[in-house]
Amino acid sequence: MKKILIICTVLFMGATLYAQDKNARSTVWVDGVCGMCKKRIETASIKTKGVKSAVWNLETKELSLIYDERKTDLETIQQNVADVGHDSKEIKATNEAYNSVHPCCLYRDEKVQKEHQ
Repeated sequence: MKKILIICTVLFMGATLYAQDKNARSTVWVDGVCGMCKKRIETASIKTKGVKSAVWNLETKELSLIYDERKTDLETIQQNVADVGHDSKEIKATNEAYNSVHPCCLYRDEKVQKEHQ
């Protein structure tokens, strides 16, 4: 009887510990060229329900995320970033969203890219 009780306790503790790991960490490539882009990308990500942390690196163009998988997913986060005008590898911003960003943030324009190098 003691062995059964011990086994059940260990299994229950293992299941409880596993269930508490709800936060996922991911990195997504997002296009942008400046500090205003950084603020816009991070703000759009953080406003997504379930996102706990979003940090975009200007040099690598990588958005590092920590989010609750029960509340959101990468596709939703990328769509919210695209809605404010920034492309990811999987989801492209509409022309309307892209054209709504500040003129210095038009990252698809080669002239703007050269100005930010």
